[in-house]
Amino acid sequence: MRVRFAPSPTGALHIGGIRTAICNYLLARRHNGVFILRIEDTDQNRYVPGAEAYIIESLKWCGLTPDEGPGFGGDYGPYRQSERMDIYREYAEDLIAKGEAYYAFDTPEELEAEREKAKAAGNHAWKYDAVSRETMRNSLTLSEAETRKWIDSGAAYVIRLKVPVGRTVHIRDEIRGDVHFQTEELDDKVMLKADGMPTYHLANVVDDHLMKITHVIRGEEWLPSTAHHVLLYQAFGWEDTMPVFAHLPLILKPDGKGKLSKRDGVRLGIPVFPISWKGETAEDSFTGFREAGFDPRALVNFLALLSWNPGTEQELFSREELIAAFSLDKVGKAGARFDIEKAKWFNQQYLLNSSPAELAALARPFLAEQGFQPDENYLQAVCGLMRERVTLLTDFGAEAAYFFGPVRHFDTASIAKKWNPERKPALEDLGKRLAGHSEWKADSIKALVEAWVESSGVKFGEILPLFRLALAGTMKGPGVFEMMEVLGSATVQERWQFALDHFDQTGII
Repeated sequence: MRVRFAPSPTGALHIGGIRTAICNYLLARRHNGVFILRIEDTDQNRYVPGAEAYIIESLKWCGLTPDEGPGFGGDYGPYRQSERMDIYREYAEDLIAKGEAYYAFDTPEELEAEREKAKAAGNHAWKYDAVSRETMRNSLTLSEAETRKWIDSGAAYVIRLKVPVGRTVHIRDEIRGDVHFQTEELDDKVMLKADGMPTYHLANVVDDHLMKITHVIRGEEWLPSTAHHVLLYQAFGWEDTMPVFAHLPLILKPDGKGKLSKRDGVRLGIPVFPISWKGETAEDSFTGFREAGFDPRALVNFLALLSWNPGTEQELFSREELIAAFSLDKVGKAGARFDIEKAKWFNQQYLLNSSPAELAALARPFLAEQGFQPDENYLQAVCGLMRERVTLLTDFGAEAAYFFGPVRHFDTASIAKKWNPERKPALEDLGKRLAGHSEWKADSIKALVEAWVESSGVKFGEILPLFRLALAGTMKGPGVFEMMEVLGSATVQERWQFALDHFDQTGII
């Protein structure tokens, strides 16, 4: 089995593209096949510098590393279509020789005039097809000598597929079943443009054939084009090696109304790209799932289930489990609604089930952005405490900042409820006892505090909130004594005394 993910480097890779790559990758891995990256960059007018590198970085971050492709090697390259131009012209001319295509010399102005004429007459949208081609300037209406004269003159021309008349094009789609098109519905698509560049239709069919692609898995928006692709396979005489087709359903907006677009991400404040993209303007720059704090394993799990139903109640899958279970016959036809809260749930579950070491590795880049460079053992201890309290990796910096820097801001509303200045002498005495405590473990610290409570007259329920406020500045967080163990004796003593000196004040210290 050989499958390909074939994006165009025209900007940031939408999350729908990653979903397509996931399905190709899982299918290839399940069948011990080959996962290929092909860069379809023939539309040079829309080419965006840096987009190819962005695509590759996105795939690597998601753990979808290609077996073949630009920078990955392989025996069927080049894997950039812009480096295969001579190949496409050769096959376009082969179609001409077979009588399956023709030269067309019509100018853009002449084509637009035909469209306007049809519009004025109230007809359906004009198309270049079996009927209209009989009245246009092409090698079907010109003599061989006239055709050669036009070509030799240097006049611009395109090569169009000659769609046959009166045929039914049958497509067996692995997801949608039998799909039929009548050739009367189809236009004579351009195969080779006036600038010598192939269109998507010619390039992808030629490349799929030469690269021995066995399964074409792509978005449903490409289903109508598949009719032309089947005709091309037939025209070339490649019916026996035509790949299996599977067209994935759309990813829908969160409200289920229409296809999820990159602008929806901006409008709703949610990521719709795998990693952030820096465009020329703020409007063309987008935050990615990586930068939003998602674990790539969770994102892959979430996206796989947007198109595929395993037929069980299981939702959380390891990479190995996804590979073992994935199949095209369990991919549905209906569009899947993009639910960011569900994506966060997946992320939360992955973080919850990660080891402290795994979490430390994932969280460290986000902490570094805030200037935090904690010791590895210390960071793992913090992660072990916080993993039940975080949803995104960014939460480690937002919700656990007090582990990495001094507390100088307190929840003043809670202080007003919990602080009694008359208790200060007794609480300072507790601080001295903590300073002399040698066994700095949560259980031992708790035992010391409980013993002090019995002799001091201060209730246990009064002291715990004050400790939490002193250590974290907030009433949120993990267990107080577990926090104290991780923070260490010196830090606890410093924060306890600082809090006792400043609880009479409010706001930022």
